[in-house]
Amino acid sequence: MFTKGSEAVQWLIERGYFGSCPGLERITELLRLLGNPEKSYPTIHVAGTNGKGSTTRYLANLLRSNGLKVGTFNSPFIKDFAEQVEINGQEIPDADLVKLGNLIKPLVEQMDAQKEFYGITEFEILTGLAFYYFKGQVDVAIIEVGMGGLLDSTNVIKPELAAITTIGLDHTAFLGDTIEKIAYQKAGIIKENVPLVVGNVSEEALKVIEIQAKEKNAKVYTWKDDFHSDYRGFVEQQFEEFDFVNNEIKLKGLDTPLIGHQQVENAAVALEMYYLYTQKHNLSFDKDKIIHSLLQTKWPARMEIISQKPLVIMDGAHNPHAIKRLKENLLTDYQDYRVKILFSAIVTKDISTMLEELLEIPNVEITMTTFNDDRAVKLEDYQDWQPRIKINSNW
Repeated sequence: MFTKGSEAVQWLIERGYFGSCPGLERITELLRLLGNPEKSYPTIHVAGTNGKGSTTRYLANLLRSNGLKVGTFNSPFIKDFAEQVEINGQEIPDADLVKLGNLIKPLVEQMDAQKEFYGITEFEILTGLAFYYFKGQVDVAIIEVGMGGLLDSTNVIKPELAAITTIGLDHTAFLGDTIEKIAYQKAGIIKENVPLVVGNVSEEALKVIEIQAKEKNAKVYTWKDDFHSDYRGFVEQQFEEFDFVNNEIKLKGLDTPLIGHQQVENAAVALEMYYLYTQKHNLSFDKDKIIHSLLQTKWPARMEIISQKPLVIMDGAHNPHAIKRLKENLLTDYQDYRVKILFSAIVTKDISTMLEELLEIPNVEITMTTFNDDRAVKLEDYQDWQPRIKINSNW
């Protein structure tokens, strides 16, 4: 029996030795044993290579402005394990982690005794825990996909609305090595007659998504054709300003404190989803509330300014698609700065492509480092990159 939340968290983390095991058999069984809590409240599903976490946070704040109680399931965590499961921005309390840990652990042991359900992973258990925690407590839950979509453990819900934010090369060992293959996996979240909002994706990705949507009779709202953002500028080194436009409305002079041009696109995806949700449920779509909600959005380690003098920005970009956007932001908004980058990653990432992208920044100084994790980059594998980059084992 767990008596502390930290004990339940430690047990969950220890399940990590099963790694990533795409498939829905185990999560389906766990949810059956829990009474299928995910069917007891409305859900919204958000997939994408990058931007899905930010989009989820924007949308949660927008929905809360209408007085709704909103659950969010995001991953991975940055500071605290519990931040992955929240209601109205409040992390799941220790007492609930203990209660739900003690409820779920015997069910997991029961499943481990059966060959077809053995080895349910940390993420799958956390998914089940989140779905159960939201039962009876939320008006709607926004669920971020963990990896891919088709075989991700979150893909057991029948949402009211879904979104695919971006498509880029990441997790290629699991999702495929082309944009089309990855788009197919992301499109796995599309459900029969469920509207889908698609962000700024390439033509080849959009074709794959639209084929899947047509088969499911899912109406698609696409970037440029149905909605978009007009970027207005970086205001006082603090806010990205933009206009939001869709086929019915135009909102001018919106600001987001999440910096980077991609955040304007993420906000537009969230606003389109919010518009569709308010139309369906006859809720107000009020510009003043929207302005306030966007400004209240926080999402750490996404081009987060952690010091002004000297200017230090922390960013979690970890695949070529995200690094390319980071580079574009630096070239556009920080072209007068001398840029020093402290870089690290886990070995499964496309590190060489990311480094080449960053080296295109004029007069950039890159130091590659490592950190205390079995998956961390092995610096000896990058000795031949010197003197183009510096190598230092002590971050």
